[in-house]
Amino acid sequence: MEHWHDGIDLSFAGHPKPDLRHREDPILIESERRLIPPRAVTVSTTTTNELRALDKAHLWHPFTQMQGWCAPDHDPLIIARGEGAFLWDSEGNRYLDGNSSIWTNIHGHHHPVIDAAIRDQLEKMAHCSALGFTNEPAIRLAKALVDCFPADTLARVFFTDDGSTAMECACKMALQYWQLTGIPERHRFVAFDQAYHGDTAGAASLGGIGTFHERFQKTGFDVLHVPDVAALRELPPETVKTLAGIAIEPLIQGAAGMRLWPAGMLRELRDWCDETGVLLIFDEVMTGFGRTGKLFACQHEKVIPDFLALAKGLTGGYLPLAATLTHERIFSAFLGTIEEQKTFYYGHSYCANPLACAAALASLSLFETDHTLLSLGPKRVQLADSLSRHFGAHPNVSDIRQLGLIAAIDIVGENGEAFPWADLTGAKICLAARKHGILTRPVLDTLVFMPPMCVTETEIDQGISALARAVADLV
Repeated sequence: MEHWHDGIDLSFAGHPKPDLRHREDPILIESERRLIPPRAVTVSTTTTNELRALDKAHLWHPFTQMQGWCAPDHDPLIIARGEGAFLWDSEGNRYLDGNSSIWTNIHGHHHPVIDAAIRDQLEKMAHCSALGFTNEPAIRLAKALVDCFPADTLARVFFTDDGSTAMECACKMALQYWQLTGIPERHRFVAFDQAYHGDTAGAASLGGIGTFHERFQKTGFDVLHVPDVAALRELPPETVKTLAGIAIEPLIQGAAGMRLWPAGMLRELRDWCDETGVLLIFDEVMTGFGRTGKLFACQHEKVIPDFLALAKGLTGGYLPLAATLTHERIFSAFLGTIEEQKTFYYGHSYCANPLACAAALASLSLFETDHTLLSLGPKRVQLADSLSRHFGAHPNVSDIRQLGLIAAIDIVGENGEAFPWADLTGAKICLAARKHGILTRPVLDTLVFMPPMCVTETEIDQGISALARAVADLV
């Protein structure tokens, strides 16, 4: 019987603080003098409007049409601090973080345990390269992640920077695995319609949302998109023999508007991969670390993938860090002499950053000490009740979906007709929600509610109520 581990040994010994001594070296002093900027820039007394002007003059924001952002009548919201499930803007207004700062924050902002772990590690070392070196937080985090899964399954961990690179890593490992095992004809991937797996060239090619990916389809992997598992069984045998792997967001597709997969699909997909030899890649960048009610979404159906991509909540939402987990049999194929050219030539400057790994270890420890998953039970019930009361019979709501502490509300116009996508109705509702004390970001006209898991039952109801009032303001 498979044994899933929730208890994790996260102890780690401290190191003496290094003795930093000033070196009276005239050459060094002169070189340091030349590196000092000619003038210091201070923003501590800068007003909100001055900061907004600087933002519009210099920043380029992700997934944002900057013409509207930089328009004179747009006032960017400047977030100044966070505490628990709440954020404050530069004018002192408080908001419930209704999408966990783009689906990343787990235990709340400014958590004392994670803060302390980062400060402690910062006293020792902020960064060292993982190319030719290692560090204790990375070692302990790799072991902690492996211990979350049954023995002799996901036994190897490769650290990267974010969800896109974690998926890119998984795909490149899969391709090279087939090359190293003498089956180079397995060079294609399968992904699902409406999928989102990131924005780097390879990860983007897995995506099934044209708005994000059509411009760059020719720059990534060779990918076949299908609607469901049934379509896989219709593929010709000669096509299946060319497949290196198949990627899926388990249980729920985030950027598709929190679209839920049918129960049992992961097991069905695992069976198909076992029959065909295709490697199974789970993208748990969003679903990992408790969002769905279990530590990982794949645990709901007790399915182990060949590759598992983690990011977003890995550090509790504090710092960029991602991980790609895989099996020893995959890892073993890459072992050999230098002359054999089996090395996995992939990695980034900040792979296995010790500050981020220390934050991740602290975040994982909180699942045990704070009984995070156990506490989600009544919160999930509260969320379901609030959704039903505020939106269950709403004339402008066509569907409500919930998985764990993730909720999606589809907004429609009269007679259930969809709004023109260019009207940005969902975005306008979320802007209106700010005056009711909640921040979130829609997927087109789907309102998303995914607060940090430290949120209280009262705060959940207040958040859903605020969204309902924002809908009333706009629709």
